[in-house]
Amino acid sequence: MSNDKMDASALPAEQRGGWMSVQMFIAIAQAKTPEERMVAVLKWFISTLKGQYTARNTSMGSEKKPLNPILGELFLGKWPASGEQGETTLISEQGMFHSGVANTPVSHHPPITAYELQNKAAGVTVEGHSGQKTSFNGRSIVVHQVGHAMLHLDLGNGSKEEYLITLPTLSIDGLWFGSPYIELTDTSYIHSSTGLLATINYSGKGYFTGKAHTYNASVVSDKAPSTTIFEASGDWSGVSHVKKSSVLPAQSVFWDADKSPRKEVVVSPIQKQGPQESRKIWKTVADGIRSGNYDMASKDKSRIENEQRKLRKEHEEKGTKHEMKYFKHVTSDSTYASLVGPCKGLPATQESYIRS
Repeated sequence: MSNDKMDASALPAEQRGGWMSVQMFIAIAQAKTPEERMVAVLKWFISTLKGQYTARNTSMGSEKKPLNPILGELFLGKWPASGEQGETTLISEQGMFHSGVANTPVSHHPPITAYELQNKAAGVTVEGHSGQKTSFNGRSIVVHQVGHAMLHLDLGNGSKEEYLITLPTLSIDGLWFGSPYIELTDTSYIHSSTGLLATINYSGKGYFTGKAHTYNASVVSDKAPSTTIFEASGDWSGVSHVKKSSVLPAQSVFWDADKSPRKEVVVSPIQKQGPQESRKIWKTVADGIRSGNYDMASKDKSRIENEQRKLRKEHEEKGTKHEMKYFKHVTSDSTYASLVGPCKGLPATQESYIRS
């Protein structure tokens, strides 16, 4: 990363502030029917997209190359309890990418991110992992996200629900004009153990036509896939509206990214953080970026990357693998296998990372 490309937008999302609405996350458990809960899960998912994929673009005018996470890096944060809302916790850890062959880590590949987001009081937990495989199609960089998320819902009456959430493909466009930006493409899904399927189709701004960050989402039942229960469309980084629904009023605002409150995640002070926590690792780099001392930031970034290369080489030479602190690698996720059926184009089995 050259100095002229280093700015605050290079920092990870958690370094730059909040990226999701805690209230919307908790609201999933407050919905009364399976249909209402599916729509609540869909709305929460849509609410996370702007913070994940366009925060750098909207704040700085174009996408910048982010800092690469390192193996074993941790982010431990929380949103404190407020009123009757219990505490929401976030654990994120960088593990070694696996080849798809049992117990075969790939040391040269960028780390994979495993995470858990949980509000015990509300009975809502999300576990997931994501990695990237990139390609270039001549105009754009295409990033295929490897992984999925599983939302677990404890309804408090002894019943539980599971929601498989798949990940969209990213397209980094605008390279030839010197103003790169991210678009979401293709289709992602949310499929519940209650037999409801949300299909989210993404489209964006092309070179001559189209509107940025556009999506259309529909919900159907496995038993009646031709009957739409809910439909919404619009801008996932702006405003979208309900088109059809038996749950919400038609033509009402489904999601407004600019009006929905987001609280910043709270982390321990730097002096109390462990050596592998994100803000501890990147403190000198972050201080340099924010103060404009790019030479300091660049030198410490190089130091961190060189130490990472040395660690990976040691793993290769010794034939050892990195052991994660908070998560366990599972070669085949049985819950994923039970829910992935209606999700077109996805493998029948997939690995997972669960809390150890």
